[in-house]
Amino acid sequence: MNNIEVMRAEQEWQRAGAYSVRIQGMNRQHNISLREEFDEHDCDGTKYIVLLDEGYPVATCRFYQTGEKHVVLGRVVVLPEYRGEKLGTMLIQEAEKWIRECGFNEIEADSRIVATGFYEKLGFKANNSSVIKSGNFDCIKMTKQLL
Repeated sequence: MNNIEVMRAEQEWQRAGAYSVRIQGMNRQHNISLREEFDEHDCDGTKYIVLLDEGYPVATCRFYQTGEKHVVLGRVVVLPEYRGEKLGTMLIQEAEKWIRECGFNEIEADSRIVATGFYEKLGFKANNSSVIKSGNFDCIKMTKQLL
């Protein structure tokens, strides 16, 4: 794997890196409209992790607060040519580190059904087996308690 740099994106120019990955990975690849991909949670206060390969954004995720100690983690995207290099795991671990630093201890994520194994390996548990729709995808709500 290349020398991947982690960026905690809080300023608009940094968030542009997250948006770039999401446009390439979701809008173009899965035909998700910009209106569906970008929602009311893409704003100040939402925190983004962006992984950079020689300055080029290649993976991202975001989280935002929904309760006193609770955050929602989502929009986990790794560009196709970087998949299989453990960048998704790196994203989640970096997000968890930042989430802890912010004082939160519970994470919720809507996992695409095909990705539940990925989240389970990282310590997430399915809330139940109810399938929910998230855009074009069938998902299951998963949670993780941080220690």
